[in-house]
Amino acid sequence: PLKEYQQIIKDAFADNHTPPSFEPTSARLSALTKNWLTQQTVNRRVVFLLGFGLGMSVADVNDFLTKALLEQEINSKDPFEVVCWYCFRHGYSYLKFERLWEIYQGTAPGSLDMRLLYEDRTIDVRGRMHTIQDDAALIAYLTKLKTADNTARLSVTARKHFDRLYAEARELVAAQYDAEGGPLTPEEVTPGHMERMICSAIPTDRYGNLTPGKLSRLNQQFQGKRFSRARIHNILTGSTEIDRFDLITLQFFIFSLRLDDMPHPKPRYIRFIDETNQMLEDCCLGRLYIANPYECFVLMCILSDDPLGTYADVWELSYSESASQA
Repeated sequence: PLKEYQQIIKDAFADNHTPPSFEPTSARLSALTKNWLTQQTVNRRVVFLLGFGLGMSVADVNDFLTKALLEQEINSKDPFEVVCWYCFRHGYSYLKFERLWEIYQGTAPGSLDMRLLYEDRTIDVRGRMHTIQDDAALIAYLTKLKTADNTARLSVTARKHFDRLYAEARELVAAQYDAEGGPLTPEEVTPGHMERMICSAIPTDRYGNLTPGKLSRLNQQFQGKRFSRARIHNILTGSTEIDRFDLITLQFFIFSLRLDDMPHPKPRYIRFIDETNQMLEDCCLGRLYIANPYECFVLMCILSDDPLGTYADVWELSYSESASQA
């Protein structure tokens, strides 16, 4: 029963001296625990709070972030998450976190390490974080990341992988248009061209915009997974973070357009998994997780004789009247 789970969380938070929120709040823990247990998802900070309240390890928190929230592991470029990681690693309580966070906030920025923040590969920065052994080393590391404003710490590695995949996808799209009698160079391929190929079976309105996702029978399972031109534009302009699904979808699209190189489903499937896992782990985004409906769907499509056609058919059926009556 829900109340039993609520009580387990409340008791653990009391035992571990953890407040109901990182920020001052008038909300009662009983109400918050009900929300955490009944909502479809929770925000990232709740996971870190649960890490303290439930006595999680670093591995537990990373599993929760990658498998439940389907986001990246603990961000080694985010001071807040680094302090949490340090406490989880050493088994420190929330009270220790609070003291360390106060020290960090009261410390003047050191010489901001722009390379660490914007150029280094994610996995290399994580390696540096793992060398931190004591409080002094932690604060020294954090001051290299401290900025005067709330600068977004986007993953450099994910961006590099996205740019590489997007460039390859543009070449394949240009070749496809050229084969159909409409010459197009890779540089001329726009997010709109990409949307028309990847989301070809999703209905559009009279203005050419994709039908709202809520009208799909798969909205709950595939929410936020449509690779629309708006999504691509936001990524290209740096106004939004690249998530695992952007990389998985682009990788799938490329594999689907290179069937001549990989005509047999099983070797294609194995190669897709190996290359995608290597890329995701390089970005600290966690390996493919087959329990996630969208990732399971993509893997099913890769195993079919016509991956992109299968992908399109399922999306199309999810918007059809017959599907809504099923």
